[in-house]
Amino acid sequence: MTTALTAPEGVEKAWPGPTPGADPLPGQLDRWLAARGAELVAIRRHIHAHPEPSHSEFETAALIARELAVAGLKPRLLPRGNGVVCDIGEGDRVVAFRADIDALPLQDLKDVPYRSTVDRMAHACGHDVHTTVMLGLGLALAQLNEQGELPGRVRLIFQPGEEAIPSGAPEVIAAGALKDVAAIYALHCYPQLPAGLVGVRSGPFTAAADTVKVELSGPGGHTARPHLTADLVHALGRVIVDVPALLDRRIDPRAGVSLVWGAVHAGQAFNAIPGTGEVLGTVRILNRDAWQQAPEMVTKLIHDVVAATGAEVKVTYTRGVPPVINDRMASAVVAGAAGAALGADRVVEAELSMGGEDFSFYLEHVPGAMIRLGTGVPGSDVRLDLHQGDFDVDERCIGYGVRVMAHTALAALSTGAF
Repeated sequence: MTTALTAPEGVEKAWPGPTPGADPLPGQLDRWLAARGAELVAIRRHIHAHPEPSHSEFETAALIARELAVAGLKPRLLPRGNGVVCDIGEGDRVVAFRADIDALPLQDLKDVPYRSTVDRMAHACGHDVHTTVMLGLGLALAQLNEQGELPGRVRLIFQPGEEAIPSGAPEVIAAGALKDVAAIYALHCYPQLPAGLVGVRSGPFTAAADTVKVELSGPGGHTARPHLTADLVHALGRVIVDVPALLDRRIDPRAGVSLVWGAVHAGQAFNAIPGTGEVLGTVRILNRDAWQQAPEMVTKLIHDVVAATGAEVKVTYTRGVPPVINDRMASAVVAGAAGAALGADRVVEAELSMGGEDFSFYLEHVPGAMIRLGTGVPGSDVRLDLHQGDFDVDERCIGYGVRVMAHTALAALSTGAF
């Protein structure tokens, strides 16, 4: 580890030790975490204090590459220098682990020593934790590999731009990050679970997330004579109310479709019918087949609804990310590994989420699974949600995350299921 980052005072006492009943890893992972865990917390705090926006994660990527190189590994920067790929061990089959490294354009509202030093930029989604866990995984596996105890090859992917559209996953895949990969895993912070618990789920995990923009136009006119023009505000109201209701009747309800409008703009005067207006929203879908049908269906419904109003309409439907659908076998592997790492009673069934996650792009190519890492303070009634300016974590989650991912790496390499 670099000496530029020192362990925060008191962290050693809070660092989680071995879980009673959990199986030890070869190479004494417990002792490694006890010795190096505080340094991982320091790295997390450094990343948290120096967030970078999507697709511009150059300093974060450089930090990751330096730490991996110090451990004797050979990290490779992505072509733009804003992400890192690193292989550990040898073998034809590769098990990959992905961490997203970008921050959100939000103000950090916390009063802590590691508060963001960048105005209106914060790690309010836990990507600093994801990055630190996977970095810790790489450093621990590097030691196992030196001792001849790593039964195959592991690839770490530190990805830029998860929070953006277009996102960074397709760029990483195009750069060859999935070459020879048999399975891929990831985790996501989940403040609704206390630190020490993880959530695992087979099948649909998060929703596809697309955006839709509807622009209406007409000649405008006086509110006293709406029959002589196209009443755009009325037309927008029809789109806002009717299209989601009709969509619910056109797609199988088991597909989990949600069309929600987030912004509407039209007019300035109370007695003038505007000549332009727009409404913007998101389309979220849990089923992949329904997601494939959504652009054509949503666009047609909007045109049909607007046709009777006399307004002109332009629909811009933008693809975001596919749904995350966890592979059954990969989910079983990570569930078993989490049970071995933390104890079976610490593994719970993860809830479905209508949020979007670009880890789904990797699952379009190889089987894999994402899990939820508990980050809440055990026993606390305070649950700080993701994408809020005061979001923070119980930092013991880092150690739990490293344990689970290390056990997952060995289990996936050993099962031969992929």
